[in-house]
Amino acid sequence: QVQLVESGGGLVQAGESLRLSCAASGRTFSSLTMAWFRMSPGKEREFVAGIRGSDGYTYSTDSVKGRFTISRDNAKNTVYVQMNSLKAEDTAVYYCAASVVSGYPTAPALYDYWGQGTQVTVSS
Repeated sequence: QVQLVESGGGLVQAGESLRLSCAASGRTFSSLTMAWFRMSPGKEREFVAGIRGSDGYTYSTDSVKGRFTISRDNAKNTVYVQMNSLKAEDTAVYYCAASVVSGYPTAPALYDYWGQGTQVTVSS
């Protein structure tokens, strides 16, 4: 079992930045692929960015490339997403997720563990 707890959400103006954190416990963190997803009202859960445990390889959806950066600190069992140049359309509940799949999974069904979510609201 893996427990995930997100933090760092809030209300910001368009163009500002936020950093979300996700603390993990329960299983060898370094072996897990970690990712951030988001979900806004009326939309399906959307993959945002992921990072592999084996080699730190990162991947992200096109809409956040150049603005969001995912990273991890295996010593602290924590994964981060630095979100810069935020836009109103980034408003959503952001979820941290963990997968035992070692490729570059983007489908929610491939993730075994989920946090409770943290709200990010960007006002324009």
